[in-house]
Amino acid sequence: MDVRAYNKVAWDKLVDTRDRWTVPVSPEEIARARQGDFSVLLTPKKPVPREWFPAQMKGSKVLCLASGGGQQSPIFAAAGAEVTVLDNSPKQLARDQEVAAREGLTIKTVEGDMRDLGAFRNDTFDWIFHPCSNCFAEEILSVWRESFRVLKKHGFMLSGFSNPIINLFDPDLEKQGTFQLKFTMPHSDLDLTEEQRQRWYPDEPINFAHSLEDQLGGQTAAGFLIADLYEDDWGGNAPIDKFLKGFIATRSIKP
Repeated sequence: MDVRAYNKVAWDKLVDTRDRWTVPVSPEEIARARQGDFSVLLTPKKPVPREWFPAQMKGSKVLCLASGGGQQSPIFAAAGAEVTVLDNSPKQLARDQEVAAREGLTIKTVEGDMRDLGAFRNDTFDWIFHPCSNCFAEEILSVWRESFRVLKKHGFMLSGFSNPIINLFDPDLEKQGTFQLKFTMPHSDLDLTEEQRQRWYPDEPINFAHSLEDQLGGQTAAGFLIADLYEDDWGGNAPIDKFLKGFIATRSIKP
């Protein structure tokens, strides 16, 4: 299966159905961001701490990596950053351009694979914003290496990703609020039969449960220093939130 092509179509469909990650920010949020008051997400619920961002947003060059959808990039542009968005979904990128046109913002959009940042030169960006999305890539070590390459010295990367355990439970029992391990690591939706995918995850992107070794160790192997992290959960009364935090966000620095 061509995973990138499959997931491109799947995410375009999610835009059509107004999935929560495809709904653009409001004019009111943009107005607040112009005054330096903004809040964005790397993970489903907990806002990113303000101290994780540049003290001076104006003029900073940011790459929103696999971060289309008209949510984060317009906020950063309104706060004064020079914004580039790379995403696999044309319709997600269109959301960013819709907000840019509506609000008179400048946002550069690039369709591409998060594992291949060949469109950008070395040492291009001051910081990278990479919300939960590498679960849609078959391997992620290239994501970390490429991100390190395109960051300037002393630049930083803000990343969100899922704890792989949330992908290992029996989907039928999970719907009933019972969490019983069914799959082993490494695991991905490619391990499922077509009947299982259609029964459990119809029309959803192919998902990969990457190990914490690849998520955290992969960053340090690429050269990053992990300066801070926090955990988060699904929110919205998700049953699994009673038992564990399913997501992690990191702030990593290029020395």
